[in-house]
Amino acid sequence: MANGEGNRPRPDPYAQARLAAIIESSHDAIISKDLNSIITSWNPAATDLFGYSEDEAVGKSVLILIPDHLHAEEAEIISRVRNGQRVQSYETIRQRKDGSLVAVSLTVSPVRNRRGRIVGASKIARDISASKESERRIRLLLREVNHRVKNQFAVILSMIRETVKRSEDPRSVEEKIRERIMALSRSHDLLVTSEWSGAGLAELIREHLTPFAHEDRITLSGPELMLKPNAVQHIGMALHELATNSSKYGALADDGRVLVEWHADNDQLTLHWLENSRHRTEPAEPGTRRGFGSVVLLRVTPQALGGSSTLSHEQGRVQWTLTVPLANAIHDNTPAMGDSL
Repeated sequence: MANGEGNRPRPDPYAQARLAAIIESSHDAIISKDLNSIITSWNPAATDLFGYSEDEAVGKSVLILIPDHLHAEEAEIISRVRNGQRVQSYETIRQRKDGSLVAVSLTVSPVRNRRGRIVGASKIARDISASKESERRIRLLLREVNHRVKNQFAVILSMIRETVKRSEDPRSVEEKIRERIMALSRSHDLLVTSEWSGAGLAELIREHLTPFAHEDRITLSGPELMLKPNAVQHIGMALHELATNSSKYGALADDGRVLVEWHADNDQLTLHWLENSRHRTEPAEPGTRRGFGSVVLLRVTPQALGGSSTLSHEQGRVQWTLTVPLANAIHDNTPAMGDSL
């Protein structure tokens, strides 16, 4: 051809329509502006994200979307666009019509006319507020887990020290430490499931008693209560000691019965363990060294929760009562309702 255009690719007559359809249906806000930062196009997703209609936005400065303290960003972006540079995706803050702020990921590319001259910029803004909130929650959870793990290390070290002091048989020491660490892990599993928010008291009791079987001879009674993480760990330790002792010497070793009941009133949580059996190994004689289980029941658990406890042994009968301030142990309280394991 005489005009020398025979080798040029023919423009696709549908390309512009396809591009327009993509922009209209995009879930990301796509905005174009000229080199004076005046908005020239605005897609529906931009309305969803920023609150301005197309009529309200087009013709206005893009600064309506940028908080005052970040206006310098726009000058930097326009400078780079004039130089033909693409601004790779970066995270920043933008402002909605109602004044609220939203975290976004921005990508900015130069827009050229048919002669290749830069005449503006195209901006793609993606709402990342949900992912930012997830990141915040993860950081918070990791800090909480780190704190709880350190607490568990301290508990385990104390457990090892006290168990060793109260036993001269290495095999017995190993067995008891293993059992107690496994008990801690059961409480830990409940906390992980709830993202360290706590665990239900009835759920905690079941978790520690079910491994000893005899569900038909164990009764639980009390309201649905959500324990705080610290209470989950320390009450779990106490339940393990009670259940282990009962399975070896008490109600769970014969055809006896165990009742675990609790109630919350007068700003106090009271947890009561009562077991009756045909026979029961008598407690150590006065003046002898107290076992680790008794230390947990009478000192470790109540002190950790700012409360008190009592433990009594009679022929065929064991009673343990824990009383602690509600504020130290539970998140909330609901009407009492009976329950059986």
